[in-house]
Amino acid sequence: MLKYIEKNRERFLNELFDLLRIPSVSADSNFKSDMLKAAEYVRDRISEAGADRAEIYETKGHPVVYGEKIIDPKLPTILIYGHYDVQPADPYELWNSPPFEPVIKNDRIYARGACDDKGQFYMHIKALETMLATNSLACNVKMMIEGEEEIGSSNLGAFVSEHKDMLKCDTILISDTSIIANDVPSIETGLRGLTYVEVEVVGANRDLHSGVYGGGVANPVNVLCEMIASLKDENGHITIPGFYSKVEELTPGQRAALNSAPFDLEEYKRDLGIEDIQGEVGYSTIERTSVRPTLDVNGIWGGYTGEGAKTVLPSKANAKISMRLVPNQTDEDTLELFTKHFESIAPASVKVTVTPHHGGLPYVTPTDSVEYKAAEMAMEESFGKKPIPTRGGGSIPIVALFEQELGRKSILMGFGLDIDALHSPNESYGLFNYYKGIETIPLFFKHYAKLKK
Repeated sequence: MLKYIEKNRERFLNELFDLLRIPSVSADSNFKSDMLKAAEYVRDRISEAGADRAEIYETKGHPVVYGEKIIDPKLPTILIYGHYDVQPADPYELWNSPPFEPVIKNDRIYARGACDDKGQFYMHIKALETMLATNSLACNVKMMIEGEEEIGSSNLGAFVSEHKDMLKCDTILISDTSIIANDVPSIETGLRGLTYVEVEVVGANRDLHSGVYGGGVANPVNVLCEMIASLKDENGHITIPGFYSKVEELTPGQRAALNSAPFDLEEYKRDLGIEDIQGEVGYSTIERTSVRPTLDVNGIWGGYTGEGAKTVLPSKANAKISMRLVPNQTDEDTLELFTKHFESIAPASVKVTVTPHHGGLPYVTPTDSVEYKAAEMAMEESFGKKPIPTRGGGSIPIVALFEQELGRKSILMGFGLDIDALHSPNESYGLFNYYKGIETIPLFFKHYAKLKK
């Protein structure tokens, strides 16, 4: 198997580069044709890898690519999930190289989607090819690669519900997460949920002269900033009534185990170019970024932002706000709590609108399951070290839905690193990680098949 991977290293990389050159930005309608082009590329590569079936399914949004290789109905079936859509590359001027022209620097692939998630899901296609070429495929394979993960997977729930028989499997394997370091393998055992909203604050019926009206009429930008600032107290605690009522509190033992993972705070700060950290008082950085809920402004705008000066009181101001959720919180409950509170703190001088965008439930997978043990054994065999269980801070909305609709647990066996700059300019993915994933995935199939006997 390793010989086959080594023999085809250059081709495996070139194929990924061709995929990375397709600007499959799901959030921007200007890239709609590129979304279809990416879906067609993925379908064709799944077919070429040796799948018996590779098709594109239309949805109300962007299409889903489905493929399968059934070698024996009596064997376990593994469903691979990934997404071919990527985040917008803006701001383009902050990229050191064009975001959709992949380049290699310092043994890393730089391009939008290099890690999230093109580089990671494409490992599975090449792993399938490798297993078939070396006659080592130990389980049936199904693949579902969607095009709306970066915008909340709003149409995937209906797709899964309508195709339960087609997607029937024993477990779901996902590579859209990270490891602690290339010499410290890890497996994420949980994800945070998400509630994402846009808020608008409207004052006067038009922009006003700041000299004529300043001091006498509400400035929506000022009001919005004050409202947002009030959402947290001096201890970094979210002030929305009821926000923490269902939050799962870890035991001292669980907290100690979580904080036992290798973490260098000084290196963390150096990597981010910051002098100090900030967050909820009473919790470590590891806890703040994995098992505690958050509230963050993802974008804010209003008034004049062009070159030079324009003295106006803007008519309105907007912001995008995301809340990461932990076990027992739901996106629907959190949306209701946020909306009620945000509307209640608005002064009478403005009108407030809260518009939900998308959300998802938090997820935790047990470490004593057959799936987890197979992933643990696979990573230990390929890395030479037993992986550490961790909790991820990000969200993959479909994971909780898989358990609801298919009744199956997901294994989050990703190979990214914190330095990959997901969602940021200069996103990258290590060559080591790309090839290590292709090497490790077949080992998961091998161990899972043995454990399921």
